[in-house]
Amino acid sequence: MVQENKEALRDRIGDLAYEVTQNAATERAFTGQYDEFFEKGIYVDIVSGEPLFSSTDKYDSGCGWPAFTKPIEQHRVTNHADHSFGMRRVEVRSNEADSHLGHVFPDGPIEQGGLRYCINSAALRFIPYENMEKEGYSDYLAVVE
Repeated sequence: MVQENKEALRDRIGDLAYEVTQNAATERAFTGQYDEFFEKGIYVDIVSGEPLFSSTDKYDSGCGWPAFTKPIEQHRVTNHADHSFGMRRVEVRSNEADSHLGHVFPDGPIEQGGLRYCINSAALRFIPYENMEKEGYSDYLAVVE
């Protein structure tokens, strides 16, 4: 992946997405475009386009951010200890671009593994199922069928 300068990246993805992905900011709860969004497709890293989450693993957790039970492939995300704001959390970052995505919590649906990936909408770009092949994500069609 070619590294673009900070100004070019901010211009391409916008101020909020830049602050979230590059400076570990968090969008306000219940304001993200994908919080109450349940269309068929995949969610990719807004910085790199790396496929991260599938609509089949998205659920309404009521937390105010998009919630997923798991990533498309575990190696697509990395987990890091986060002790900011006096809390003990596990930060989730994309593997390829090292974008801050959000946090993972152990309070998800038990029958699907018990995890809740609480992810900022601003860190994601949604690829609708019908556009996945055209946008180069045909290898992931099966994960949303």
